[in-house]
This record gives sequence, structure tokens and C-alpha cells, in this order.
Amino acid sequence: MDFINTIFTKLYEMTAFSNIAAEPTFLIMYALGLLFLYLGIAKHYEPLLLVPIAMGILLANFPGGEMGVFGAADWIDEATGIVYHNAITLADGTIWRDANGVPYDIYHCSLPMIAHDLGLMNMIYYWLIKTGFIPPVIFMGVGAMTDFGPMLRNLKLAIFGAAAQLGIFGVILFAVGSGQFTPKEAGALGIIGGADGPTAIYTTIKLAPHLLGPIAIAAYSYMALVPVIIPLVVKLCTTQKEREINMKEMDKLYPDTLKIKNMRVAKIVFPIFVTILVAIIVPSAVSLIGMLMFGNLIKEIGADTSRIADTASNALMNIATIFLGLSVGATMTVQSFLNWQTIGIVAGGFCAFAVSIAGGIFLVKIFNCFSKKKINPLVGACGLSAVPMASRVANGIATSINPKNNILNYCMSANISGVIGSAVAAGVLIQFLR
Repeated sequence: MDFINTIFTKLYEMTAFSNIAAEPTFLIMYALGLLFLYLGIAKHYEPLLLVPIAMGILLANFPGGEMGVFGAADWIDEATGIVYHNAITLADGTIWRDANGVPYDIYHCSLPMIAHDLGLMNMIYYWLIKTGFIPPVIFMGVGAMTDFGPMLRNLKLAIFGAAAQLGIFGVILFAVGSGQFTPKEAGALGIIGGADGPTAIYTTIKLAPHLLGPIAIAAYSYMALVPVIIPLVVKLCTTQKEREINMKEMDKLYPDTLKIKNMRVAKIVFPIFVTILVAIIVPSAVSLIGMLMFGNLIKEIGADTSRIADTASNALMNIATIFLGLSVGATMTVQSFLNWQTIGIVAGGFCAFAVSIAGGIFLVKIFNCFSKKKINPLVGACGLSAVPMASRVANGIATSINPKNNILNYCMSANISGVIGSAVAAGVLIQFLR
């Protein structure tokens, strides 16, 4: 009988049930992963992002699977790259590790060694994410899929993309003032307000790499929830009459005098000009802006570069998105997610997101006070970098009121400028805080 009991005990311990019973907080992470899967699959909220992230969360939180990226149960010296697995920081600041705690010099380990000793997700994370490789690659793909035409045709609307960065700097000031975050951590937190996942990851890598997991999750979660957040903020900040403003009728009443005669030449010159300008003024942003503009340039050149443009916008972009989503989700282990700092990041990220939307809306309101040619505040709400989802959501709100009031092109002007604005804001933060 004892032999049979021993067998069943061993079988029980072999499964994850014993670990889950000992630490029921794993169930919270499973619920979070399943919620993301529901939003991505059933609600169609950015499934290309939420589905890989959700699976990463689930994989990382099955005990014994060794698919989680290092979290609170491990100690990482960001300066030297030394990682102590199963380590604890004592009250006096010294590092204790048990008999099984093995130090790894991550920055000098080979990739096969990291994969063998620390798991597949750690290899992907340290190779592609921690090095800052993935964000510029994704920016290149975004550039290859983006048409700057709507912005060039409505350049004056691009200013609302700059106004939407208000959430970034507002939350930074609040976070530093709260005393809970250092200036670097506050900078990484605030960049969530730009609604740009790759920019948030890149900035966090440079300023506060230990917060990369929760900040990446918050940034991508709120990007996926754009269809929920924008209508909420718009309803709170605008009136029905303002949302009914018809941009095409305004163009007929007050036509623009400045028009671009050769749009193809303008589209080719624009990415080159912006790259040079940003490289001179904000050099720390050139890795993101430069790759964004390179991707756009090869798209606009046409047939001569169509093959590489297609690769950047399809195969390479998809591969980067898969690895990014899985590894970012894998950072969300029980230890790294269920703590007050992470909760503060999630709350602060939402505030940054909402304030950015409101900032664009209120700048439109101020503009309308001094101009005969009125602008629909929904255009200001699209100053986020979540392109083109923010524009689609804002246009959906406008057409739900009046089916003939299609403002998509106007929204895209502010939306596209928001991509550039958030990357430049990230460069400024890195330049000043690093």
C-alpha cells in the first residue's frame, strides 16, 4: 500500500498541480492569459499582438515548464549581466542564493548556453528584445506599411499628433512627484502614453530594463483596448455637436490654398528629410525614426525596391511580432506581475494613455476657438501612435452619428504624426534621463 501511495505521490508532484496548490496565485495569471485570448479571438482586439502575448503568459506560468523570463525570483545585475537564478535580495542589500542558485554572465553567454540552461524564452528575450533589436525592425515594417500621403495633404493637422504626447510628460512629472519611481523609471512609465509598443520597449530597455515586462504588457494591452478607451475619453471630453463637425464641408467652405503638386516626389523626399532632421536634432531617436523612414522610403520608391519592402512589411514584420509577443508575455510571471509596482505601472500607463487622447482633443478645441474652419475633435483623439486603429475607431464614431461624415483621412494625418512624435519623445527622454 505504501508503494502505491508513493507512486501516486510522485505522479502528483510530477504534475503542476502541486505547485498550483502551493501557490494559487498562478490561477490569476491563467485568468489574465485567458482574458487576453478572449479579447484577441472573440473581440478581435489586436489579435496579432494579444494572442502571442496571452500564450506567452500561459506558458511562463506553468511550473516546471521553464518558459518564463527571469523575474522577481531571480536577481539580475543590469550593469554586469550577472544573473542569479532563485536568488533573494536581503535587507542589507546583499544577494543570497541557495545551493541551486547558479550565476550566469548573460552578456557573455552563448545563445545555446542560455537556451539550454535558462530556457527558450530567455534566449529569445535576451537575443532579440533585451538587445533592442526587435523595436527598430518593427518600426521598419510599420514604415513599409504606412502611407504618409494623408499627413502631407493635411500638414496642419499633424500638430495634433504632437499634442497627444502630453500624457507622456504629464505622467512622468506625476510619477517622479509621487516618490515611487526614479526619473528613469518614470520616463519608461510615461512613454506608454505614446501608445506605441516598440517605442515603449526601446525606451524601457535604455532607461529601466528591470521594468520591461510590466511596461510592455501595459503598452500593448492598452493599444489593443484602443476601441474601448478612445470612445470613453471622447465621450467625456466632447459634445455631440463637436463630434458632428463635417471636415469635408469645412474644406469646401474654406479650401486650403497650399497644395502639393507632385505627391510621389514629396513622399520620397519626406522620409529622407525627416531622417536627417531627427538625426541632427535628437540623435537618440534615429534608430527608431531612421528605420521607420527607411521602411517607408523603400515602399514609396516603387517597383525597384518592392521586394525588400514586401519582406519588411510582411515576413519580417510577422516574425518580429511573433517573437515579441511570446517573449513579452513570458516576462509576466507570478513574481514579476503580482506586486504593487506593477499595479502602479498599469494604472499609470492607463492615465498616460487617457491624457494623451484628451491632450489632442483639447488642442483641437483651443484651435476651434480661433479659427473659422472647425476641426472635429475626433481628429485630435487620433494623435496616438496606435496607427491605423485609432483612426478607424475615431472614424467609426463619426460615421455612427452621420454615415456621410467620413473623416478617416483627416484622422490618419494626426495618427501618423503621432508615430513620429512618440519616437521623438522617446529620444528626448533617453537623451535627458539616461
